[in-house]
Amino acid sequence: MRITELSSYVKQIDSFKRFGRIKRVVGLMIESQGPVSSIGDVCYIHTNSHHRNGTIMAEVVGFKEEIVILMPYTTVNDISPGAIVEAAGKPLEIKVGPGLVGLALDALGNPLDGTSLQGGLQAVSVDQEPPGPMMRPPISGAIETGVTVIDSLLTVGKGQRVGIFAGSGVGKSTLLGMVARNSSADLNVIALVGERGREVREFIERDLGEEGLKRSIVIVATSDQPPLMRIKAAYTATAITEYFRDQGLDVMLMMDSVTRVAMAQREIGLAVGEPPTTKGYTPSVFSILPKLLERTGTNDHGSITAFYTVLVDGDDMNEPIADTVRGILDGHFVLDRKLANKGQFPAINVLKSISRVMSHLVEPEHAKAAESARQYLSSYLDAEDLINIGAYKKGSNQMIDEAISKYPLIVEWMKQGVEDKVTKQQSMERLLLLTKSGG
Repeated sequence: MRITELSSYVKQIDSFKRFGRIKRVVGLMIESQGPVSSIGDVCYIHTNSHHRNGTIMAEVVGFKEEIVILMPYTTVNDISPGAIVEAAGKPLEIKVGPGLVGLALDALGNPLDGTSLQGGLQAVSVDQEPPGPMMRPPISGAIETGVTVIDSLLTVGKGQRVGIFAGSGVGKSTLLGMVARNSSADLNVIALVGERGREVREFIERDLGEEGLKRSIVIVATSDQPPLMRIKAAYTATAITEYFRDQGLDVMLMMDSVTRVAMAQREIGLAVGEPPTTKGYTPSVFSILPKLLERTGTNDHGSITAFYTVLVDGDDMNEPIADTVRGILDGHFVLDRKLANKGQFPAINVLKSISRVMSHLVEPEHAKAAESARQYLSSYLDAEDLINIGAYKKGSNQMIDEAISKYPLIVEWMKQGVEDKVTKQQSMERLLLLTKSGG
């Protein structure tokens, strides 16, 4: 009887560990004989180096017969044959709580400035399941972003997920900084995935600013870090927003960019032997994107309004990742290089952009004014070539005549300086005035 009780007690001891040994390292992948673990579990590789106390964190990403395939969170320079691998027996967890507000963290939830986290934080797993479809209340209220063209013509709701599609250098980071500083959200969580190291501090100090940082949490994984760290930055940021949403807050998540998350997953997929498909992306890329993006939105406690930037190669809006993300999200804003070249910032092409929930959020007068503004923009651009060469005769088309007079006023109204904060009420008053017949 005592032996049975002792055996049962040993099985319950939390400190009972499972171990394995390193067999081979090939590129990004580490092969280990044992330990017993599951996909997504964290393991600790004990080395003879004094680097990080001689311990390297890794994650189980696959199996090959009895061999466990690991991918490290950091570099593998200190790993040697036969190094001990210790299984944590659980996925990655981070510490979350109000004490994180105002901090810049790495993908593992540690402060970038090397300081220690405050006490009173709660441990949460970065891998969560999206809320069930029937657990999501409908989006019923608008959220104010402080950006004229968004609040007026592309109104965003609390819990809506929007993609910002753009090539490089068209103003994505600047737009995110404007929204972070001016939005009516209770808290901002900003994930910088695969950014150049130089641009991280510039974004925090210039685009976000001191006022924006006071109500934000920034998660950073730079382009030089292993692909697993870049992916975990997205998961960590999402887990933090989920925590605060469950506290009843309306949270704003901004991820720059989801394309680099997909590229990191492609690196991992190719390393573990997945076959490349469209443009070299592996099947796992197209399976993790919906799971990641569906985690945001509304639940019974609060909401996560999400902006995901999508890099489009050569401004091709139909490349695989852009096409997939556009089909998942609740709207998309297209940043147009031609508008940026003309000095129109934010360079949002209203005619190519859409908010799929705007019609349920705004008053009929607002919807009518926004539609009129779109018609004026469309009519002018359709006839722009004729107007520029002098081939259009005034009086030929009443809508074009009105568009010619209103187009420059609407374009000027849509422009907004980086430091300018415009309330939704101010934007609407000006929009109604501009679209008023004969105004």
